[in-house]
Amino acid sequence: MPKVKTHKGIAKRFRKTKTGQLMHRVSGQDHFNSRETGKVRKNKRTDSPVSKQASRITLRIPYK
Repeated sequence: MPKVKTHKGIAKRFRKTKTGQLMHRVSGQDHFNSRETGKVRKNKRTDSPVSKQASRITLRIPYK
């Protein structure tokens, strides 16, 4: 049985925590952030968890 290939696009955008939860970066951080409120800008800096329904992502990053 050959090894499963990692989907590199998904591997760059998601990471697994120690408990196996998937985290991803909040979108919309590159520019036009000056019009956002301070609360929104602060929340964009942190990673957010992925829902349990997106379990297909874990199949694409088998060795992470």
